Amino acid sequence: MTILSTRKNVLIIAGETSGDAHGAELVREIKKLDGSVSFCGIGGEGLKNEGVRILVDAAELSVVGITEVFSKMPAVLRSFSKVKNILRNDRPDLVVLIDFPDFNLAVAKTAKKFKIPVLYYISPQIWAWRSGRVNRIKRDVEHMAVILPFEKDYYTTNAVSATFVGHPLMDYYAHIPAKECLAEEDIANPVIGILPGSRRGEIERNLPEMLAAASQLQQQFKNMEFIVSLAPSINREWVASFVNPYRQTCRISLMAGPIREVLEKSTLVIAVSGTVTLESAICGVPMVIVYKVSPVSYILGRALIRVDHIGLVNIIAGERIAPELIQNNAHASKIAQAVSQMLNAPETLGRICEKFKIVRQRLGAPGAARKTAEIALFLLNQHEL
Repeated sequence: MTILSTRKNVLIIAGETSGDAHGAELVREIKKLDGSVSFCGIGGEGLKNEGVRILVDAAELSVVGITEVFSKMPAVLRSFSKVKNILRNDRPDLVVLIDFPDFNLAVAKTAKKFKIPVLYYISPQIWAWRSGRVNRIKRDVEHMAVILPFEKDYYTTNAVSATFVGHPLMDYYAHIPAKECLAEEDIANPVIGILPGSRRGEIERNLPEMLAAASQLQQQFKNMEFIVSLAPSINREWVASFVNPYRQTCRISLMAGPIREVLEKSTLVIAVSGTVTLESAICGVPMVIVYKVSPVSYILGRALIRVDHIGLVNIIAGERIAPELIQNNAHASKIAQAVSQMLNAPETLGRICEKFKIVRQRLGAPGAARKTAEIALFLLNQHEL
């Protein structure tokens, strides 16, 4: 299907690495439907490579935790001012927002003021915490393109127009078969992937404990190897400064590139909570989920969070199929113990892998970017669905 339009302009905002990648796919699909659409916005290399005029590099804004945002506040305010000027002076035909909720919901409010329709792709996790934000979305957002299976019902119950488009990860992984039950050789010679995240703050807080756990595990499993995943947005030498002290005692390497390449090699992963837990589940790789933020962020988060799990894989499964070690429990000895217990219980690993298959099914069929692009074109041409 090709949807024709007059020249249209889109403002797209993706404030983090994963959002930049998903945004790039979306821009590519919109251009396939209508090559005349032009884009500007906030993003990284992914959006830039698709021809988006970058107003602000997303790396200037990416933070983790409630209190940590204050360190980036000057950059946030400058960026918002640029976006507001674009909305006021250039009047784009559509605003596409990708995750990054605190910033993007403020943009949605401004866009509403200028009568510019807003498409929100990849919902804020308002079903988990700060649920009152649904009222802002209802007021300011034209349509939600949601990627988790339960989100559509959540929004429609709250009178918000929403479409479940499937999870964009399925575009990358649908052709990759999930690993079957681990063979004895895998367990006898385990490879442990260490996935510390894509933001400096979460790496600084989580990677040291992950590496200390690796050191403890190496003493117990002499044939064990470790691979530390390096996100494209993170400086290699900086991460190597954490890893290098362990090279004398651990069989450890640093691998840049797509997460799936680490997952293909891994028997099990130690992963910072986030989208990577879904990637691991899709690939059938068991995991231990860890997460640390600042003490104040943790206290505030505990008061606001309304779900029983923090790992997306566990939320979608509706049960704790992957261990979660949060804040003070994200300690090297507890991480090492959780990995050891899993490797010493092959039958448990088999059950986990079977449940991962159910999670994979619930993420929907491939084509999230294409479906969202079609919604965007309808909004561009009709300003309504």
